[in-house]
Amino acid sequence: MTAVARPPQSPLMRTPWSEFYRSLVCTAEEAVKVVRSGDRVYIHPGCANPEPLVEALSARAPTLRDVEVVHLLTIGKAQHTAPEMEGHFRHNAVFIGANARKAVNDGRADYTPIFLGEIARLFSDGSLPIDVALIQVSPPDAHGFCSLGVGVDHTLDAARHARHVIAEVNERMPRVHGDAFLHVRQLHAVVETSRPLTELPAEGGKDVEVTRAIARNVSELIDDGDCLQMGIGGIPDAVLHNLADRRALGIHTEMFADGVVDLIEAGVITGERKTLHRGKVIAGFLLGTRRLFDFVHDNPVVELHPLSYTNDPFIIAQNDNMVAINSAIELDITGQVCSDSIGTTFFSGFGGQTDYIRGASRSRGGKPIIALPATAKGGTISRICDALSEGSGVVTSRADVHYVVTEFGVANLHGKSLRERALALIGCAHPQFRDELTCSARKRKLLP
Repeated sequence: MTAVARPPQSPLMRTPWSEFYRSLVCTAEEAVKVVRSGDRVYIHPGCANPEPLVEALSARAPTLRDVEVVHLLTIGKAQHTAPEMEGHFRHNAVFIGANARKAVNDGRADYTPIFLGEIARLFSDGSLPIDVALIQVSPPDAHGFCSLGVGVDHTLDAARHARHVIAEVNERMPRVHGDAFLHVRQLHAVVETSRPLTELPAEGGKDVEVTRAIARNVSELIDDGDCLQMGIGGIPDAVLHNLADRRALGIHTEMFADGVVDLIEAGVITGERKTLHRGKVIAGFLLGTRRLFDFVHDNPVVELHPLSYTNDPFIIAQNDNMVAINSAIELDITGQVCSDSIGTTFFSGFGGQTDYIRGASRSRGGKPIIALPATAKGGTISRICDALSEGSGVVTSRADVHYVVTEFGVANLHGKSLRERALALIGCAHPQFRDELTCSARKRKLLP
């Protein structure tokens, strides 16, 4: 049998990993010198945003031109999206965060609409090659592996395919289990820090009573043993508060926040009836506060995996009784859902809504849910409308929608005709808009 020739290793690569690691340590300013004009730079998103590296990169703006910066929403500063950075940096948002929204809508940044579960493929198939990845990790363990901490998301895939990986090794980043590790030999530069992670506290919300009413209606659809996906925001948090009397709930989600911790500690979320990853809480990233970060540190109950796995509808569907709870900006009376824009103004992104709506719809006993307040702007606008606002995009099609929940009730649209849908959705609208919506439906011949 002919031996396979292997490329020669450098003497440095043959040294113990701890010596190799020490050889990588430098300052943030030194590390980002590897970025060149025209490069594409990936930034670890969410609460794992490596702010010291981003700040050092932004400080190099006068020496750089046409650097594309790719990431999901990041928590914290985003200096590279400031007006004075135009020509030096251009952000490409695969999900628009609050700190990048103005730049996108001013035309100084780009937005790439894409399902959350498909972004990693852009890195691996060469559609969106990454030159430099800026990431944040935990200190290496006894074997030289660093955890990606509170955000595996697409960062594991980006780091594996990047030409150069710069890691902020933060002493305070929790070590989270799952498909969540990089070995120090996969890094090219290390910047050591000891700083609190950027936190995202729970939303208080202006319409607390409306949120609670929606949550009560949603919680009526959740049974013992169900497996939940729920995102960030007031409605998911309020739903969790209504589930204290449930038993054996499971979690398979793209992300979760602090509210899940209460139900795990109370014995409500156990995962004992899950048909996939039994006994485990599965997610792609975490958005929350130090309480959440401390809870997940070295906790074998919680596993983070790449979003290409957690958001694959075929994986999601393997969880029996999958309940997916997602929000919307507006919804027309035929069931079309807009979630990423307000008219022509881009607001967020596709995220994982379609991934989970489709996954839950194919789950045995699954329930895909769209939950939203019935009105906006202080009750002056109905979110359930005759037709979507001009320029609004459809994130979830009318054929994908099953349950729609507002503070006024629940509408099950699956398998229903346009007439039945219109009647059901008008029944979930605010009473002051029902006559107007009925008139519009009659003009469109949706109602007799």
